[in-house]
Amino acid sequence: MVYAERTTVSVDQTRAEIERTLKRYGATAFAYASEAGRAAVMFEAHQRRIRFDLPLPPLKDSMTAASLKTGEQMHRQRWRALLLCIKAKLESVESKIESFEEAFLAHVVLPDGSTVGQHAAKSIALAYSGNKMVPLLPHLDARAS
Repeated sequence: MVYAERTTVSVDQTRAEIERTLKRYGATAFAYASEAGRAAVMFEAHQRRIRFDLPLPPLKDSMTAASLKTGEQMHRQRWRALLLCIKAKLESVESKIESFEEAFLAHVVLPDGSTVGQHAAKSIALAYSGNKMVPLLPHLDARAS
């Protein structure tokens, strides 16, 4: 089961709730953008610019009424899931479970417009492709020999 797969809350209502939530937790700026196949939510907080990219199924004029309804439902579901994600990260910071940097690191926007997550993904893939990983629990391997 996918979170909020049957939600009836509109995308506009969820986007407004995301903005209210961000302001309540101290965000100083908020923006969103959308185009076919994706949307983005951006905000500034703790002297950092943050961006969440939200992949969305494209909605086309040529879609049947049933497939359009399904696509719109998927949009509502994904926006609700994004709200949940952002709220969880903000509450984790508020509860001192992790710092703002730790919670939002992958979504921090770099000067070139990419996010830390986009930048790091290439390096991580390269590191994993050519190197043998150390055991997850190295001290257990030592006892087994």
